Amino acid sequence: MKLLRPGLSILFLCWITFLSAGFVSAADIIEPDPRLPETTPWDLKTLSQSPKFEWIDQTGPVHKLLYQGLEYKGKPTQVFAYYASPRTLGLSGNQPARYPGIVLIHGGGGTAFREWAELWAKQGYAAIAMDLAGSRPLEGKNPHKREHRERLEAGGPNQSHVEKFNAIKDDKSEHWCYHAPANAILAHSLIRTFPEVIKDKTGVTGISWGGYLTSIVAGLDNRFKAAAPVYGCGFLNNHSVFERSINQLPEEDAKRWMQLYDPGHYLRAVQMPIFFLNGTNDFHYWLSAYQRSYEAVPKSTPKNIRIEVKMRHSHPAGWEPKEIARFMDEYLKQGAPLAVVQKPVIAEGKITAELKQPVKLKSAVLQFTTDEGPNLERKWQAVPLTIEGTIITGPAPPENAVIWFINVTDEQDAMTSSPLSSTLLK
Repeated sequence: MKLLRPGLSILFLCWITFLSAGFVSAADIIEPDPRLPETTPWDLKTLSQSPKFEWIDQTGPVHKLLYQGLEYKGKPTQVFAYYASPRTLGLSGNQPARYPGIVLIHGGGGTAFREWAELWAKQGYAAIAMDLAGSRPLEGKNPHKREHRERLEAGGPNQSHVEKFNAIKDDKSEHWCYHAPANAILAHSLIRTFPEVIKDKTGVTGISWGGYLTSIVAGLDNRFKAAAPVYGCGFLNNHSVFERSINQLPEEDAKRWMQLYDPGHYLRAVQMPIFFLNGTNDFHYWLSAYQRSYEAVPKSTPKNIRIEVKMRHSHPAGWEPKEIARFMDEYLKQGAPLAVVQKPVIAEGKITAELKQPVKLKSAVLQFTTDEGPNLERKWQAVPLTIEGTIITGPAPPENAVIWFINVTDEQDAMTSSPLSSTLLK
C-alpha cells in the first residue's frame, strides 16, 4: 500500500489503528427501514463495515484503488475504483480540510470514470467512482468504449443481459443485481473511513442502470444524506425498455426478479432527500415508471424532480445537469435550495402551482403532450406561465393532453419540475 501525502500521514496511521481494532461505531451501521420488504436479500450490517482495500496508485490527482467485494462463484472478488478530492487535485492548499463524500454509480456499458470523480472533486467533494462489472478501464484510452476495459483477475459478474436477468434462476451470489448495490454500499462504507471525508455528509448519484442502483441503494443505506438517480427508476416490468426482458422470464423467475431487484420496493424506504432526473422521451425509462417511482417515496421524505424535454441519454449527458451538484450542496453544504414545485391544480381553464418555499424564478413553462404513442416518439409543446411570488399560473393544458407538468428556472439557471400529471401514462 502506498503512503498518503505527509499532511495526512498521522491521521492515516490513527485511522488504520482504529480499523484494525475492529471498531465500528453505532453511527456507521446501516439501520434498515421497517418499510423494506422481508425479502431484501442483502446483509446490511455486514455491508456497513469498511471492506479491505489497497491503493494501486496515489501519484496522480485521481487515485486508484481496489477494494474487496462479495464472493462470486465461491471466490472473493475485488472492485476497481477511482478516488479524488480537492486535496488530491491540489486545490486545498496547505491547509488540512475535510469534504462531503459522493458515491458515483455508472450505468450499463459503463465503468469507473476518472473524469466523473475529478468533476466532483473540483466541486468540493471527496468522490469515489467504482466499476461494477468486474473490470477496470485501460489507462490513456477512452473509457466510454467497452473495448477499452480489462477484466480483473478477481472480478465479479459482468453486466450483460445474462447476469442481470437470466441468472435469476441461480443463487443470488450469481446475480449482477445482487452484487452491484452491495459493492456501491461497500464503496460508501469505505470512503466514510477516509480521514478527509465528513462521513455524516455523503450523497450518491448514478446514471441509467446507475440510477436504477441509486434508487435501490437509497432505500437500503440510510447513512446517505442525499440521493440523485438519473434516468433509472423502478417498476420496470411495466412501461420500460426492460419489461420484455423481465416478462419473458418464466413466471416464477419474473416474480422473483421483481421481488428482489425492482427499485419500486426500496424507494418506499428512502429516508434521505432524493432528486429524480430524466428526459421526456427516454428510451429506457419511461415517464409512467418514473412517476410511479417518484410517488413511491414516502411523503415525509423531501423529494424533487427534473424532467428535461428530449434529454439525451448517456453518461456525459447524465452527469451534465448543474442541478445535481446544486441538490447535493443544498443538503451536504447548506447551499441555496432548488425550487420545489408542488403538483399543479387545474380549475376553470387555468393551471396553478405553488413553490414549496420561496425561490426567485426567472421563468416558468407548462410542458405537455397530446401523443398517446410510444414514449420515445411523443412530441412536446410549451406554454409560458406567469410567476407571482411563489404562485405560478397560466392557461390549462388542452383537454386532449395526456401528460403535463411545469418546468421552472431560477435566477442561477437551475431547472426543476413539478410532479407529472396525466390521464394516460404509457
